[in-house]
Amino acid sequence: MKIVSGKILKLLGWKIVGNFPNINKSVVVMAPHTSYWDFVLGRLYLDAVGRSNNTLMKKEIFIFPLNILMSKLGAIPIDRGNKKISYVSQLKSIFNERDEFNLFIAPEGTRKQTTRWKKGFFHIAKEADVPILLSYIDYKERKIGIEGIVNDTSSIESTMKEVNKFYKNKNAKYPENFALDKRFQ
Repeated sequence: MKIVSGKILKLLGWKIVGNFPNINKSVVVMAPHTSYWDFVLGRLYLDAVGRSNNTLMKKEIFIFPLNILMSKLGAIPIDRGNKKISYVSQLKSIFNERDEFNLFIAPEGTRKQTTRWKKGFFHIAKEADVPILLSYIDYKERKIGIEGIVNDTSSIESTMKEVNKFYKNKNAKYPENFALDKRFQ
């Protein structure tokens, strides 16, 4: 599938940039996220570079037979309503249990316009003590890849400033729906 996915991206006019770092565990920020096509292109990219995909989905989606498909696509059921254990703690446990786990999160939380990003990706990376990788799909430049890494998650302010700086010149499919987190500029 690796060769096929790479060829499909190339036929569609996309260029893979950067290398997926040789890191077994990370939180991967996916931005800008303004289109359903982001998922399709992202899957092709991950297949082309030979990496697995893990994303969060609410546990209510995991009913038969949909649960089989969701699991094969790397979706992880998360119980957001569990008052006894936070989703950050649930994910920290998964990071601790697995030898390899790269969790992909779209912190914008929606494909619609927003000026505030959800900070779960930061808290998960900090609690699990893993780096944050910065991935992107740039529709104007027709580039897809991972070119940034944030190792220091001691401060949300410094992390978000670094994230904003990285994504500042990335071009979404629907640019009117993409905005950086204005609180950290």
